Amino acid sequence: MTQSPATPLPPPKERRRLRETASLTQAQLAARLGVSRQTVRAWESGRTAPRGTKGEAYSRLLADFAERSEVTTEVTPEMTPEVASETASEMTAPQTPEHVTPVSLAKEVVVAVPQTQAAPSSPVPAAPAPALTPAQAFDALYAFCAPALVRQAFLLTGRRELARESVERAFQLAWQRWPEVARDRDPASWVRAAAYEYALSPWHRFRPRYRHPEPPPAAPADRVLLDVMLSLPPSYRRTLLLHDGVGLGLPETAAETEASTPAAAGRLLHARQAVAARLPDLTDPAELHRRLTALASAERLRAPRPPVVRSGGERRARFWTRAAIAFTVAIIGATALTLRTAPTQYEPPVPPGEAVQGVPPRSAPGPLSEEELSLKAKLRSETAHGPERLVPRAE
Repeated sequence: MTQSPATPLPPPKERRRLRETASLTQAQLAARLGVSRQTVRAWESGRTAPRGTKGEAYSRLLADFAERSEVTTEVTPEMTPEVASETASEMTAPQTPEHVTPVSLAKEVVVAVPQTQAAPSSPVPAAPAPALTPAQAFDALYAFCAPALVRQAFLLTGRRELARESVERAFQLAWQRWPEVARDRDPASWVRAAAYEYALSPWHRFRPRYRHPEPPPAAPADRVLLDVMLSLPPSYRRTLLLHDGVGLGLPETAAETEASTPAAAGRLLHARQAVAARLPDLTDPAELHRRLTALASAERLRAPRPPVVRSGGERRARFWTRAAIAFTVAIIGATALTLRTAPTQYEPPVPPGEAVQGVPPRSAPGPLSEEELSLKAKLRSETAHGPERLVPRAE
């Protein structure tokens, strides 16, 4: 029977603050305690309470963090680095127990001293970490997120080239808005949402290169699962992938899909029912997660290198900037030409012609009457030439 730890635990918010004070991510703390990152996340959110030996180790570690924080506060004011929540997909390559997120790299989070070492009696100022350039921080984020995003985009679209293009466009957009993305609480979610939006755009169906289907996966089971995924509506497909594929919680899934939590739950339920109707062995969400991971990992999808993405985004930005400038210049030139050739005074238009009243209409000649015919014959019988015509006839 499990028991609560002997050392009292601070509130959930204080637990997270102490971890951030020690400059540790949830994954690093989970690796120290021998638990999963989801367990540490549940402890810090207050959904579950630590128990047993793991709970005792967790409480002792938090107490150690609190003592170090008090010692540091006596010398300099406390400065807590903002550590973003890690929602990266489990469909990436094999991960090590401890890894540093791009946000921690970008914000220069320094890893604390391991628990096995004794804290120094007098505080020693640590050497300042070298500042990362925006390009280095972007490359770290790209290396962390791009491999998983390409596989997820393939599950959304069923097209390998479109999956690569979606991830590349998403990171190009992130590079153009890098100050905004770097300050975001979760840059990985920002880029993932942009990649999903581009991958699920309905305008791709009008592109000639995407009118014909691509070759399906080699394994029959993978072909059936991918066909089931593509038969779902885009919103259901995205919700199912985020919840059962990536492993996000229902509130996080609803927030990323811009839907309410009940709406996201309904989409997830209907998507699971549609999958179970054709694949009864995937009624268990854990088994569905495993199959989605296996399907995504079976495809050899590689994203381009970060410098290629950054240079491509810069070229695209320059092209559209120049196009906008050229369009603006064309409008200004057309406006100036119109002003130059337009008349400077009012010229009344020529009025249309009017019909004259009182003139009888012309009638076409009709057939001659008997009197007109006899007169015509008489005139023709008379002498037409000579002086006789001028001499009056005596009667």
